[in-house]
Amino acid sequence: MNMRKGNPIIFALDVGTWEEAERFVEGLKEWVWGFKIGKELFTWMGPKVVEMVQERGGKVFLDLKYHDIPSTTAKAAAMATRLRVSMFNLHALGGVEMMRSAVEASHEAAQKEGLPTPTILGVTVLTSLQARDLRAVGIALSLEEEVVQLASLAQKAGLDGVVASPLEIKPLREACGADMVIVTPGVRPDKDRQLAKGPPPDDQARVMTPAEAITAGADYLVIGRPIREATDSLKATQEILQEIRSAQ
Repeated sequence: MNMRKGNPIIFALDVGTWEEAERFVEGLKEWVWGFKIGKELFTWMGPKVVEMVQERGGKVFLDLKYHDIPSTTAKAAAMATRLRVSMFNLHALGGVEMMRSAVEASHEAAQKEGLPTPTILGVTVLTSLQARDLRAVGIALSLEEEVVQLASLAQKAGLDGVVASPLEIKPLREACGADMVIVTPGVRPDKDRQLAKGPPPDDQARVMTPAEAITAGADYLVIGRPIREATDSLKATQEILQEIRSAQ
């Protein structure tokens, strides 16, 4: 699967109210691949916000990063599948058995109930982390080595792809091949990066521009703040799409 010829933008619907969520979905649904629903919005609104996006014709990436014992993660994966989300993720650090159990439970739920099978992603190393953070928790591998190691485990467990920083796309492609789906957060439009002084205004530490990430081989780009905080979110989205297409 490769989205380079399509629309790779997943808008991060990281908002705190129902009204904001509806406004962004209505305004952007024709201009993005879909909407990422994460912990903040899902904890507050629950499955009804997933249904709201779907009722308006939008696809959902459920970004809850499941990480638990295999049986619990498998049950959560089945429930996500029953929600008809297009994509969901879990932490690759949970291990092969946990990931494989999630894949099997999702596929079984889809087959039993006649539902589409969602794309299942393994989270490798959060884009907020740097090499010193890995060392602090006892991981001796370099960032790149750890990402590739976890991605290889995810592939072995039957996952469709991974979530990884744009800086690790090329080694991931080399290690795991062209078929692995790569979803990339940590993306900043070129003009934002040029204007930035000092560290990013959020937790992202390993970033690229949309054009750079697509050129490197990303399939989907998760973009939130540059669109969400723009004066005109639709115009910001269109400008990012133009930047992406200039690199295709």
